[in-house]
Amino acid sequence: MIPDVDHALKTLIEREAVDPSEVEVVFDAPTKDWASRRQGPTVDVYLYDIREDLRRRSRGLTNEYEGNRVLARHLPPRYFKMSYLVAAWTQRPEDEHRLLSSLLLSLLRFEALPREVLTGSLIEFGLPVPITVALPPPEDRSFADVWTALGGELKPSLDIVVTAPVGGRSFPVAPPVVSPPTLITEGMYGSVPAETLRNGATAAAVERNQHAPQPSADGRRRRRRSGKSAT
Repeated sequence: MIPDVDHALKTLIEREAVDPSEVEVVFDAPTKDWASRRQGPTVDVYLYDIREDLRRRSRGLTNEYEGNRVLARHLPPRYFKMSYLVAAWTQRPEDEHRLLSSLLLSLLRFEALPREVLTGSLIEFGLPVPITVALPPPEDRSFADVWTALGGELKPSLDIVVTAPVGGRSFPVAPPVVSPPTLITEGMYGSVPAETLRNGATAAAVERNQHAPQPSADGRRRRRRSGKSAT
């Protein structure tokens, strides 16, 4: 998910704000050592914080349909806020301000990342990927703290926050029933078809009748003669 957001931001910045043949877009930590080795105008998009957006968390399962048939059930996605510190690096402050101005005006046009710059997991759910630019920082940190932690000098920068969905688990469902079920009962004498039971006989009676000793042919003739003489 993180590489997909990086790719989307880089594509959007190069398409809307800078000329990629003149300005390089990177994702390095802007430390003093990095700044001393940098060559040429650069826009650094540094990912410094990842937090879940608890306001967007939801519960339950969502169904995936094919026509009227449910193919699977999914846990709803969870959303994570990815905060980027965006700064321009050139030889002159005036050029840095010009780059920051172009970045600000270009990114303010979008409330969400355009679909054409999305790849991978960002297009899996077909959901918007919100983006905010230069909002006040949370109360538990300031941008000066970020620069101090990096060991660098404070520079003018933009705070870009992308809220990206992350998929949950999926649960496949059984195929649809296309024929009535067949019930077979198992007893000490074997299997009894359900159709026989539906006709009114109990399983025990069917088993007794199926396995009772059968009379011989002589016995059957004697019973028939006995019946004739009685009449």
